Amino acid sequence: MQLFFLLPSVLLGWTIMFGLAYAALVRARSMPCALRLATLADPCACVPEIGHPRCECGYTINATDGSSPYALFTDFLETDFMHLYKLPDSIDIPASEAVGWAVQAYNITPSAARGPYGKAAEIDNVVLNPLPSRKAWGGEGQLGGAPGLQVWVRSQQDLLGPVGDQMTRSGEIDSLRRDMRYGSFRVSMKMSNVSGTCAAFFWYRNDSQEIDMEYLSRQNIYENSNGSSPINLVVQSPASADANYNAINTSTFRVENLPFKPSAGYHEYRFDWTPERIVFFADGQRLQEFENTFDGDAPDAPGTLMLNHWSTGNEGWSGGPPAQDAVLTLSYVKAYFNSSNATRENEWRNACARDRNWTGRTCPIPDFPAQGIDPQRTGLEDPGKSYFFMYDDYCNVNQTMYPAATGGEPSSGGPSLTSHSPTTWSLLGWTAMFSLFLLGG
Repeated sequence: MQLFFLLPSVLLGWTIMFGLAYAALVRARSMPCALRLATLADPCACVPEIGHPRCECGYTINATDGSSPYALFTDFLETDFMHLYKLPDSIDIPASEAVGWAVQAYNITPSAARGPYGKAAEIDNVVLNPLPSRKAWGGEGQLGGAPGLQVWVRSQQDLLGPVGDQMTRSGEIDSLRRDMRYGSFRVSMKMSNVSGTCAAFFWYRNDSQEIDMEYLSRQNIYENSNGSSPINLVVQSPASADANYNAINTSTFRVENLPFKPSAGYHEYRFDWTPERIVFFADGQRLQEFENTFDGDAPDAPGTLMLNHWSTGNEGWSGGPPAQDAVLTLSYVKAYFNSSNATRENEWRNACARDRNWTGRTCPIPDFPAQGIDPQRTGLEDPGKSYFFMYDDYCNVNQTMYPAATGGEPSSGGPSLTSHSPTTWSLLGWTAMFSLFLLGG
């Protein structure tokens, strides 16, 4: 009988303890970001103000030099190709089936491609090879070998078209977002070890507004004594258009050596584009920087993110066509950018610009990881695991999401910019009411 009368008191005690613990957790979210980031691995964990969702004012990177504290980007497009199990071959699909990318199909004649051969982008040359399970972050893909998205260039024995007008079969994907104006763009790739192809990761507006990282497999001289692999960094401008779209002799073309063999494993290639400068990186290390002051010709309009793998046989560039089929493999693309869409700009201003403390409601973009980028590395737990904001519902507020790319169910709308977290007092209030209910019963 005494135990029966003690039960409400025990329940009350546990309820109050639970309420206080939960309230402490909510209060912890309001700690200064610098303090919280010292103890939390989650870059999205900062919630400096109760009543505001995480990351609602954007995603930030450290400055590339001391001219500003950081760069802010309001939108993102993240794609985890190691766990992508369906890739539409058309943009004319329901929104619920979109993954943020469209596989391209087109033919370019040899003369237009400025090579002995033309380019034929074909849907069949973009192939999914995901990991067998969403829980896995290492091992071989379902087709065997390196997991991710395969982009193929077919061999010189498999050209398309009649002699004299032949095209090399290749592959390309373009982002569905065409409103990217400034941003930080990153891709994890394992390059081909077959000579005669060009792997290109680039932002594109038109032939005189383009930011490009291009790897020419014929230039891979890593096995030689100097142990280097060049990568070509290109900003196409009106100056390169005047030179017949050959940027080599312009001020915004550089060849930099990579400190690794690109075909031996996955590495991250990145460029940051702001109104002040364009900076290129490999595995988080700065390669080259161009100030956006060259003759007023810096890119300044919205465009699209693209990735392709091709060959035209041009001895001065791609070389080839390759003697055998060559494959480029992607494990992820992460794009953080500002949108040129007026609706998106207004949404940001309404949620953030009127608040002096909006900078506290941003999330830092993680720097290049020491591990967690190459699913084929051995001796590491989850060797290919990389952080994605899109997998955390608290970190993708008001973003354009592609449920088909994350394995989630399509929804009619994302979280609202005005959604709120419960306050400490409301939690304690509900706790007290529940306690009284137990005592009354």
